[in-house]
Amino acid sequence: MTKLSVNINKIATLRNSRGGDVPNVVQFAKDVQRFGSQGVTIHPRPDERHIRYQDVYDLKPVVHTEYNIEGNPIQKFIDIVLEVKPTQVTLVPDAEDAITSNAGWDTVKHKAFLVDVIKEFKNNGIRTSIFVDPELKQIEGAKATGADRIELYTEAFAHQYSLGNEQAIQPYTECAVLANELNLGINAGHDLSLENIKFFKDNIPNLLEVSIGHALIAESLYLGIENVVQMYLQRLK
Repeated sequence: MTKLSVNINKIATLRNSRGGDVPNVVQFAKDVQRFGSQGVTIHPRPDERHIRYQDVYDLKPVVHTEYNIEGNPIQKFIDIVLEVKPTQVTLVPDAEDAITSNAGWDTVKHKAFLVDVIKEFKNNGIRTSIFVDPELKQIEGAKATGADRIELYTEAFAHQYSLGNEQAIQPYTECAVLANELNLGINAGHDLSLENIKFFKDNIPNLLEVSIGHALIAESLYLGIENVVQMYLQRLK
């Protein structure tokens, strides 16, 4: 079964929009795990517009499943990850002004940098994953960096699937096959939803984990968070 990690950035966005501490991100992390989520994902950014750096520390004691911290490995991010020591760090090449993640790494161009960063994380017992576009050369490049896993950037698939184009899954399947051959673990995320998650999972061999935030939180406004977590788990079997 593919694991579900719930990205709680949107809960932090809602909290920050009003000030105060409602909704409380620590309590929400406790609850989604209680409802069946097998992980909690956060993505702190330098402007702290959703997850704040203090949240990274506050969540550590309550995440008893898998703690996944995503982000651009600037020095402050690296320092916090090394201090907190989550289960997994996912490297994302975000520009500081990006609204959300919008591209994977060029693992060939940035190989030397990624090798150094990944080595430091792995030396501290942290599993590493690299956010990549569904291109075979990027999968090969990710292997050369020493990463443990890749996270397939799924926005293009999600958009095309919503238009009825099921062939959009093909490059993702091809990349997954190659990743399996290279002994790279496979994660995925971005715009995955209740509508497309089963089709995606069924076509990605050995998909280990999906990280879902925006769609899951939006769906929960209508259906309730406990119900939505269970619906994802059913589709990921």
